[in-house]
Amino acid sequence: MRAQGRQERQKMQLKKWILAVLIAAPLSLSAQDYTVDTAHTTVGFAVKHLMISTVRGNFGQFEGSFSLDPKTGVPSKISGTIDVTSIDTGIVKRDDHLRSPDFFDVSNHPKMTFEMTGFKNDKVMGNLTIRGVKKPVTLDYEFGGTVTDAWGKPKAAFVLSGQINRSDYGITWNKALEAGGVTVSDTVKLLIEIEGDGVKK
Repeated sequence: MRAQGRQERQKMQLKKWILAVLIAAPLSLSAQDYTVDTAHTTVGFAVKHLMISTVRGNFGQFEGSFSLDPKTGVPSKISGTIDVTSIDTGIVKRDDHLRSPDFFDVSNHPKMTFEMTGFKNDKVMGNLTIRGVKKPVTLDYEFGGTVTDAWGKPKAAFVLSGQINRSDYGITWNKALEAGGVTVSDTVKLLIEIEGDGVKK
């Protein structure tokens, strides 16, 4: 009886696995690959300064690719590499400080990377690596849509947003304020607006 029950459970597990494969197969077959269009993509961030105002910036040099279902917008892959030396907050002196060992230490860690590991309920899960430290992150995902441009090229767009703690990545520089609080907040908000060019299969 025990052997028979074990066989029945194994059969049920096999049926569930086959069903999962059949459901996933159409999605993988319909996925379109894209490369990030750097001219129409923004990799931005925002951080509190002196606890009362917000400093915004972006990275000007990056590359990436993604795959998604053009109809549903569900992504199956998102990956990217950012050149940290291209950081731009509009103030040269501040940008130089951000490149220094106090913050990104670009001489030793010139790149940051992101690799998607999962997707659920309009959220993208992935690994973000900064200063050689890899940490899991969860970002909100908003599908912008797909279209064919005037030159017949398929395009797709989406937005990733969320926040991270910079101290998780070893970026801990700060100065305390006399009235309490710190010069730079630990929380960094991310806003990444991506447009991609379709890749011919």
